[in-house]
Amino acid sequence: MAARLNPISDCPLTAAWAAVGGKWKLTILYWLAHEPRHFAALRRQLDAVSEGVSHKVLTQQLRELIADGLVTRRRTGAVPSPVIYSLTDYGNTALPMLEQVRRWGERHIERSGSRSAPSCHSALEEART
Repeated sequence: MAARLNPISDCPLTAAWAAVGGKWKLTILYWLAHEPRHFAALRRQLDAVSEGVSHKVLTQQLRELIADGLVTRRRTGAVPSPVIYSLTDYGNTALPMLEQVRRWGERHIERSGSRSAPSCHSALEEART
């Protein structure tokens, strides 16, 4: 899959946002940073922290992350075997930025008092148990 175009030529901010912006991309990257996952596991986790994500939307987000070289998709056998999604080496370079965004988000939640749904972190912890 070819890399996606930057909406504003030579602008690093729009290039970064095109790669990691999107309703679920940062959350997907966060979870994949902890361990590779198959599609159904990602969807279950997103369902646990939201009102659900459609198959189409999750597929689109994963395809864009793959196209930008942040995530890889590995088949585990013949169809219908699950595929495993994991971060690429390049995807791992986004983790310091992701951690900074997560920390800023924690401060923003505290400041605004807007914690109302399960957090992406709590969903990650539940998935490990």
